[in-house]
Amino acid sequence: MKRMPFFKNPVLQISYPMWRGRLILIIFGLCFFALAARAIYLQGITTEFLQQQGEKRYEHTLTLYASRGKILDRHGVVLAASIPANAIAFQPKQHRETSAAKMQSLADLLEMPLVELKKKIAEEKRNFIYLKRQVPIEVAQKIDRLRISGISLHPDNRRFYPEGEVTGNIVGLNNLDDKGQEGVELAFNDQLAGRAGSRRVMKDRMGRNIDDVREIDSPEDGRDIKLSIDTRIQYQVYRALQEAMVTNKAKAAAAVVIDVKTGEILALGNMPTYDPNKRESFRSGNMRNQALTDSFEPGSIMKPFTVALALELNRISPNTQFNTGNGKLYYQGSTISDVKANGVLDTGGVLLKSSNIGMTMISEKLESREMWARFNEIGLGQIPIPQTVFPGAVAGRLRPWERWRLIEKATMSYGYGMSVSLLQIARAYTAFARDGDMVGLSLIKREQPLATSRIYTPEVAKRVRLMLEAAAGPDGSKAAAVKGYRVAGKSGTARKIVDKRYSTSRYRGSFVGFAPVSNPRIVVAVTIDEPSSGVYYGGLVAAPVFSSIVGSTLRIMGVQPDAPFTSTVVSTGQGGAR
Repeated sequence: MKRMPFFKNPVLQISYPMWRGRLILIIFGLCFFALAARAIYLQGITTEFLQQQGEKRYEHTLTLYASRGKILDRHGVVLAASIPANAIAFQPKQHRETSAAKMQSLADLLEMPLVELKKKIAEEKRNFIYLKRQVPIEVAQKIDRLRISGISLHPDNRRFYPEGEVTGNIVGLNNLDDKGQEGVELAFNDQLAGRAGSRRVMKDRMGRNIDDVREIDSPEDGRDIKLSIDTRIQYQVYRALQEAMVTNKAKAAAAVVIDVKTGEILALGNMPTYDPNKRESFRSGNMRNQALTDSFEPGSIMKPFTVALALELNRISPNTQFNTGNGKLYYQGSTISDVKANGVLDTGGVLLKSSNIGMTMISEKLESREMWARFNEIGLGQIPIPQTVFPGAVAGRLRPWERWRLIEKATMSYGYGMSVSLLQIARAYTAFARDGDMVGLSLIKREQPLATSRIYTPEVAKRVRLMLEAAAGPDGSKAAAVKGYRVAGKSGTARKIVDKRYSTSRYRGSFVGFAPVSNPRIVVAVTIDEPSSGVYYGGLVAAPVFSSIVGSTLRIMGVQPDAPFTSTVVSTGQGGAR
């Protein structure tokens, strides 16, 4: 076949309009201009933004966690410390089919039902899931050895409380993010937590760190907190309350031990309690530190303060006589009763026999304003230590004196119509143990004593101290006696209010006192809530606990026994204190 010459090709013979070539040229020119404009925009105007976006894809900020400070007792015993742990995570996109046996083993190690584990793993919409936080290292290693796809281990910390439920209500606990939720952990969270640091790193597409981008911002570890608590004494309080709960079939119990010289709180005991290491023990009823957070009508443990005020104002003397009759007094439309007929009592006898009638007669010699002012001075109606030191501490209730009726003034003289916390009343008793000046309290170990405030003259304080020694003696709450030591104190029994009325079957028995009388070193306050074993008087349910705690505490502190003592206060009636 004969080929057509190139110059005679019909296609090349076609003539195109001039405007078509120009149009194509213009289109190519516009495309070039658009590309140039885009390049200028990306490399000039939005350079900083694009660099930031690139950094977000390849650079990451790693948080460098600070080590949380320890909580120590006064002798350096560790009450709370952070220990290494692992967080167990799951990434659904990396998961492959796993045998039923391995899944069951994983569920067992995580201490969760297999059904719940499968439900978590089935959440495919999420890219990352924490199956469990704060897993002990040894458990995490067992999980790692299962080699389950999608399961990964990440560094974590968990708080460990060596003393468990013995100090649980004091130390408190942290949440999963290691932030304080209760007790000292919450009150001093900022000091304990410290300050986290950070560093910027470059990561590859697999998420591995390949280089540091910026200088490290070093973390600042938390500060250790040294409490005034003595773990040895705390344990003795814990054991005594535990035994009292069983013996008295009580609803709750609490006790406080205060160092008279420094105002330091040596022990704060509560029952029921909880173990911060075991979350299954957390219940609303056992997580309160009742000695600070609960208030109650004190009953007869308030009587020494009314007597001391009347003595100081010279409205009565130690020898003033009070005819309490047959144990019943109709007063201001109400009947005031004693446990039994006591006849004529002197001032010491009123305390010894815990006579409500005698206290009513003393209250008639005092003005409402005077009583209110003294009760306010000893801290009633005020928080005994700042809320920032211990969250939840209550102020109790002390109504303004202008609203008191005569019957209310009478009942307040023997501890009804007001409410106090156990720590408040324990602090108030330091006025009798310290010759009239009351010491401030501290939950933190201090090298120097705290400030004091003068409440009574030394003479009045010493007189009431002798009366309280008699009240804790053979004719009073003899169950409070401690072998080898002279003790002073007062029992109290108060009916509880149920449905806005005083119950005839629910009581709170208390005892507050100090020892040794010759040179007081500690104040101990005990309260037993709703004992149901058949006895409920404070002298029978709380005094034995007081005796146990005082004896063990004085021995731990190395306090020498003082000489036996026979009270010089003579009662004018029979029967023990309530």
